[in-house]
Amino acid sequence: MVETIYDVAILGGGPAGYTAAIRAGQYGLKVALIEKEPKLGGTCLHVGCIPTKSLLFNAEVYDYLKHAREYGIEGLGQGQVNWQAVLDRKNQIIAKHAKGLDFLMRKNKVTVVPGYGKLTGPAQSGVLTIAIQGSKGPSSVQAKNVMLATGSDARLLPGLTADDTVLTNTEILSLKQIPRSLAIIGAGAVGVEFGSIFRSFGSEISIVEFLPRVVPNEDEDVSRELARTFKKRGIDINVGAKVEKVEKTETGAKVTFTASDGRKVVKEAEKVLVAVGRAPRTDNIGLETTKIRPERGFIKVNEWMQTEEPSIYAIGDIVAGLPQLAHTGMMAGMVVAAKIAGEYARPIRRERVPACTYTEPQIGSVGLTEAQAKEKGYQVKVGKFPFSANSKASIVNSHEGFVKVVADAKYGEVLGVHIIGPQATELIAEAVTAMELEATVDEMMFTIHAHPTLAEAMLDGFGSVEGLAINV
Repeated sequence: MVETIYDVAILGGGPAGYTAAIRAGQYGLKVALIEKEPKLGGTCLHVGCIPTKSLLFNAEVYDYLKHAREYGIEGLGQGQVNWQAVLDRKNQIIAKHAKGLDFLMRKNKVTVVPGYGKLTGPAQSGVLTIAIQGSKGPSSVQAKNVMLATGSDARLLPGLTADDTVLTNTEILSLKQIPRSLAIIGAGAVGVEFGSIFRSFGSEISIVEFLPRVVPNEDEDVSRELARTFKKRGIDINVGAKVEKVEKTETGAKVTFTASDGRKVVKEAEKVLVAVGRAPRTDNIGLETTKIRPERGFIKVNEWMQTEEPSIYAIGDIVAGLPQLAHTGMMAGMVVAAKIAGEYARPIRRERVPACTYTEPQIGSVGLTEAQAKEKGYQVKVGKFPFSANSKASIVNSHEGFVKVVADAKYGEVLGVHIIGPQATELIAEAVTAMELEATVDEMMFTIHAHPTLAEAMLDGFGSVEGLAINV
């Protein structure tokens, strides 16, 4: 019996891997998707993007219900959170979409191979061999091309091990009850999202961040606005703080850190969440048998996601120089699938990748911050429009935040858009489209936006660059 030689084999069934498999299947390629876990979907579906956004939606609904009388709704009484029901709904969403992925694999004729895949060396006569461990299926898979999409794991501070007190994004999603208090180490997207969730559900929240501001990758104005709104919500924020140690106590744990002014500070909490970034999973996948030489675990690629081995590609969280975001990996997978199939494709541009943080208020951003644009030598014009002046924001009772547009003063090119406020994670798509099509501020000022909508804040944001916002 002749062994099947696939057009492409993909290691990892998370967003990057399963998207690449679907698109390759749509192009008519013969595809093998190798996944060591029992279900497809990776971190994002099972312990990342999807479950956290489910909890954030529950928290948003709960926040609205606290003010039901303001909306003319009587008789609800004092609402209480049924935490188990919250978790059950989250798990149902995960199960639904995991089942959907199984259907999509069948629909697109993708062969799912259970087991742990490892490279065995460079191509021989144009064919790569992947050894499959712990599988009831084939012991190896042969393919003309391989995509590495093995994902990432949560980083922990040295000396710490995740358990039922010291948590990562995985453990915190299966807590048996809402913690009375939660100390969060790290104020990136993961840290502030969980801080927002559990503050809405009544936990006392302390955030400790080493860098000088929360969400440090965002525009400085956005960081200041999130810090302001978090403090207004009663969240304790400590920036420029270096964690010295985390110790277990009878009632939970305590975090000792050096504050920005040099003081030693101790924060006690029932639980501690460590949210200090993610490490690429590139150990033990056979890279040493190839020309691929990772740096700090990340794999260098060219614009087509190609590694030092021409027929081996890397996509998703393991790629050096790209943000560890599900949608980045998904697009990378589509780019590689098109490239292998000989179809139209264009490389990912780092400055066109949107970033979304699903806190209350939400954050959506794309392109250069004001500081980055100035560092690159642009003559910058900036516009800023507050949601407090947007009629739909008044209707949905969400007045915090603004739309900030960073533009090139000479040609009016949109260099970056930074939104904090209601539905910012949805609104940012317009800015990404505008930048992809190289729209100018003038063109966006004459793009009709429906009234009343939150999207009108985008129109006023672009207008504000020229001092021509209508509603302020």
